[in-house]
Amino acid sequence: MRTRLVEPSTDQVLAYCAEEPVERVFLEDVARRGTGHFAALEREDGSLQALCHLGTNVVPSGEGCEGFAELASRASPRMLIGERRAVGDLWSASRRKLGRAREDRLRQPVYVSTEPPEPGGTGLRPATPTDLDLLVPACAQAHQEELGVDPLRRDANGFRWRTRVQIEEGRSWLWVEDGVILFKAEASAWTPTAVQLQQVWVDPRVRRRGNAQRGMRDLCRLLLERVPAVCLFVRAENAVAIHVYERIGMRQTISYRTLVFF
Repeated sequence: MRTRLVEPSTDQVLAYCAEEPVERVFLEDVARRGTGHFAALEREDGSLQALCHLGTNVVPSGEGCEGFAELASRASPRMLIGERRAVGDLWSASRRKLGRAREDRLRQPVYVSTEPPEPGGTGLRPATPTDLDLLVPACAQAHQEELGVDPLRRDANGFRWRTRVQIEEGRSWLWVEDGVILFKAEASAWTPTAVQLQQVWVDPRVRRRGNAQRGMRDLCRLLLERVPAVCLFVRAENAVAIHVYERIGMRQTISYRTLVFF
C-alpha cells in the first residue's frame, strides 16, 4: 500500500499509538498535551504506517522511518530516540545531515510492569513545591549521570523551571529521611494506558542498601492503581538498575536506541 508524508491529525496519532501503547507512550503523551510537532507516513486508507515527533528530541516509530530524514535534519535535535529499528532506519538516512553523534546507545532494554509488586514499605510520596530545593540538585545529578552533562551549568534557570513543572503536574515522587533522598523518580510520559518513568535515582550516600528496589516497588504499586502499565528504558550496561527492575518483576519487552548529539 502506498504512503504519503503528512502532518497527522491528533485522532490519527492517538489511533496509531493505541496499537503499541508502551512503545509509543511518549508520542501519545505529547499528542494529548498538544505541544508536539509530528510528521507521519499515511496509508491510502488514512491509517498511519509510521510517526515521528520533531523537536528537541526526534522520536520515530514504525516502518519506513527513513522517510522522515529531511524533516529530522531540519529539527537539529539534541537526541534521536525511540524503538531500535525505527531509529536505525532514520539514522541511516539522515546521519550526513545530523552530523556526528556524541554517543550511540544501540540497545536499551524497555522494562514493563503490569502486576503490582510486593510492597516496599517506604515513605514514598508525591513531591511538593517545598521539595524543589532538595530535588533540583538531585535531578541535576541524575541527569549528569545519565547523559554526562551538568544541566545546571548549561541552563540553571530552565532546569529549575522544568523540575518545578514536573512537581506541579504530579509527575515527581520521592522518599526522604533526615533530608536525604533514599529514592526519587519522575514520569517522562503519562497516558491513560501507561506511565514511562525516568531519572530513577538514589543519593550516593545511601546506595546499595535496597532503597531503589523498595522505592520502585511502592512507585509501581502507586501508579498501577491508575494505569495498566508502568515502563522505562535503561542503558544495557547498567547492570545494577536492570537487577532492580527484574527483581521487582518487571519484564523486558522491546529495545530502544538513543543517539546523543549535544
